[in-house]
Amino acid sequence: MLVVAALGGNALLKRGEPLTAEAQRENVRVAARSLAAVVNAGHRLVVTHGNGPQVGLLALQGAAYKPNEAYPLDVLGAETEGMIGYMIEQELENALDHAQPVATLLTQVVVDSRDPAFAKPTKFVGPVYEKDEVEARATAAGWTIAADSDKWRRVVPSPKPVEIPDLKVLQLLLDQGVIVICTGGGGIPVVRRDDGSLIGVEAVIDKDAASALLAHQLGADALLLLTDVDAVYRDFGSDSAAPIAELTPEEARTLGAPAGSMGPKVTAAGDFAEAGGFTGIGRLEDAVAILEGRAGTRVATG
Repeated sequence: MLVVAALGGNALLKRGEPLTAEAQRENVRVAARSLAAVVNAGHRLVVTHGNGPQVGLLALQGAAYKPNEAYPLDVLGAETEGMIGYMIEQELENALDHAQPVATLLTQVVVDSRDPAFAKPTKFVGPVYEKDEVEARATAAGWTIAADSDKWRRVVPSPKPVEIPDLKVLQLLLDQGVIVICTGGGGIPVVRRDDGSLIGVEAVIDKDAASALLAHQLGADALLLLTDVDAVYRDFGSDSAAPIAELTPEEARTLGAPAGSMGPKVTAAGDFAEAGGFTGIGRLEDAVAILEGRAGTRVATG
C-alpha cells in the first residue's frame, strides 16, 4: 500500500519538554523506528509532520533580533520544513540501515485568497502570554490575539488547502522508490495570482487537512494520523469515555470531537475516506497495527 503518515506534534516534542534540538531529535528517533516498521512491512511511505512550536520559536527569535524585519509565516514554514525534515530524514535513514533513499521536499500548498478564514484568524501560533504583554506585542507587530485558556496567544488565518502544485515532483520521487517527507506543518501557504504565479501568504494550514489532500491527490491507499492517543474516544474526558474501533465519514464528522485536538483529525479522516482510501487514527508506536486493523480507530466507507 501507499501510506501517508502524518506525525502529530508529540512525535517532535512531548508536553512539557524544552524546545531544544536534542529533545526533538530523541523524539524523532523514536518516531523513525515506527515509520521504519511500516516500510519493513512492505508499504510505500510518505511522511508529513507538524511545526507549530518551531514556527513560534523562529518568530520570537526574529522579533527579538529586528522586529521590523521579521520574516513572514510562509518563510518560517519553509525554514521549519527544512529543519524538521532533516531530522526525520536522517533518523529514518538510520532506522532503515540506509536500505532505501529518503528525501525531504519543501512543499507549497495553494489556498484561496478569498477564503473566509483570512477575515477570521483562529490558529494559535507561538507561546502563551499574559494579556498585558500580548496586547503590547500585538500593537507593535500588528497581531490578532485571542484567549487560550487563562493565557493569550497570537492567532493567524487557517485557510483550507486546495492544491499541491509540487505534486509532480512528489510523484517522480515516489516512482523512483524514494520515501518522501513533505507538506510539513500543512505546507508553505501560497496563493495563485491572476497571472498564474504563486506568492506566499501570512497563514498556517491545518496539517491534517493538508495531509488528507495530499493522500487523495497521490491516490494513497491509507492515511495514518499518528498522535499520543490510542484511538478516537466517544464521550472523551467523561466517565463513560470509550475507544471507537470504526467510524464512517459521516459518523466522524458528527462525533463532536474537540476543535483544538481530535476535531481536525476526524474531519480530515472523513474527507480522505470519502475519496476512496481509509484513515487510521492512533498512537505512533501502533502504526503497523493500525494499518492491519488491530489498533486505533479506522475511518472508512462501508
